[in-house]
Amino acid sequence: MQGLTAKITAFVGGAANMLNALGIPLEFGYAIIGVLVASFAGTTLDTATRIQRYVLSELADKYQVSVLKKRYPATAVVVIAAMFLAFSQGGGKGALVLWPLFGTSNQLLAGLTLLVASIYLMREGIRSWPTAVPMVFMILLSGWAMTENLLRYFASGRWHLFFIGGLILLLEVWMILEAVVILRSFKRPGSSIG
Repeated sequence: MQGLTAKITAFVGGAANMLNALGIPLEFGYAIIGVLVASFAGTTLDTATRIQRYVLSELADKYQVSVLKKRYPATAVVVIAAMFLAFSQGGGKGALVLWPLFGTSNQLLAGLTLLVASIYLMREGIRSWPTAVPMVFMILLSGWAMTENLLRYFASGRWHLFFIGGLILLLEVWMILEAVVILRSFKRPGSSIG
């Protein structure tokens, strides 16, 4: 056995054996862990689809694409795009092609989350340096890492990673520019950063 099936089997078996060591019957442990793994996969898929649909609907609303403002057409676009990606490599392993982008995009997301938190704190007049300092660090380093990755993907001809990574980087820059616009709109009775 190889691949994902072997890893899931090893995880379920190991967790069931751990529960067995605590006095839970092995068959019951397999059932519990099997249900947890299936539930995790199902809720992750549902959450990812919903978030993508919400993002697509918000973009459609901003750019007046009325058909994509609706729930079902937006969901269909998201699901079809995911299916295309999943089956682009054969055997349903197409999404694994994106794995090299995961680490950098995950850290970019953390930096952008800190950006949103910092802007909220500034708007409320609360000290924002506890979120602003790590935000700058996260955004600069992960943006630099993504740029390095993009240069590598371009040089090696991995165009799918280059274009998707470039899109992620452009969205990050867009969000930072939106944050700058919001910061400039604040009335400044005093410094809210300190």
